[in-house]
Amino acid sequence: MSEHIIVRVAGVVEETAHVRTLRLEKLDGAPFTRFRSGAHIDVVGPTGVLRQYSLASSPLESSSITIAVKLEPEGRGGSAAMHEVKVGDHLKIGKPRNLLSIADDADQHLLVAGGIGVTPLLAMAYELYTWGADFELHYFTRSREEMAFAELLSERVEFRDRVHLHVGVPRDQQPEILEGIAGRLTSASHVYTCGPVGFMDQVRAVLAPTVGDDHVHIEHFEAAEIDTSGDSTFTVELDTGESYEVPADKSILAVLEENGIEVFKSCEEGVCGSCVSGLLEGTAEHRDNCLTESDRADQIALCVSRAASDRLVIELY
Repeated sequence: MSEHIIVRVAGVVEETAHVRTLRLEKLDGAPFTRFRSGAHIDVVGPTGVLRQYSLASSPLESSSITIAVKLEPEGRGGSAAMHEVKVGDHLKIGKPRNLLSIADDADQHLLVAGGIGVTPLLAMAYELYTWGADFELHYFTRSREEMAFAELLSERVEFRDRVHLHVGVPRDQQPEILEGIAGRLTSASHVYTCGPVGFMDQVRAVLAPTVGDDHVHIEHFEAAEIDTSGDSTFTVELDTGESYEVPADKSILAVLEENGIEVFKSCEEGVCGSCVSGLLEGTAEHRDNCLTESDRADQIALCVSRAASDRLVIELY
């Protein structure tokens, strides 16, 4: 994380048994720079583990920002440490950046959340409401007890009439609900979804035939499983002329860093988009969860993606 600030935890809400929200303020009380909804930030927790968290608060609220942290028992301990954070504690955070953003030219906006995936979509709902845009937020969760922001969405937000809560609907019954929604959309509509990978794949499969694949915007919060057994050596060349061999057991990012080349990075799992760079020549084997299909024509995530050709020429951003 190349730039960071220290913030104070100003509020903690235990949303569910496994999800808590943290409201963060600057130490000097100064306002945050306005961000676009769908943004996420790097957060370094008490144990030094860096993770990305989506911003859930309204972009119009500059005095503080809010993140939601889900406890991951099988993780590296970062989420467990964040669940011990108290009001008054300090955290290190990076600047907001967007991989998920609202389309300016949509006739309708459909937000489809699964579980903790509601976090970035809540901020998008706030922004769409201020625009006076035509939107709906559909939130699928296994039970009311596991529903983060339940009271806020059902009782307190100004746009609660645009919110549809789907509690306890089995995965195999969700397509029927989505198909009903699809009937109200057009090819000019845009869909935004965040949640478990299987859930998002299902949203895309049902709604893309109506709105178009490029109008379904996905926000991943976990890395995809990657089979590296067939990896082989290739050459990566910078647009400035330097050339390096990338062995089967190392990433492009790792090789560049070993040769003293500084690359902005964060998650190193193909999720956050920090190390995305320009792809000038060659064919990439894309393994990230941050670039769209159109982005992949001329961009590559250096931390996970590799070459499907003998050589890649890249431009560092």
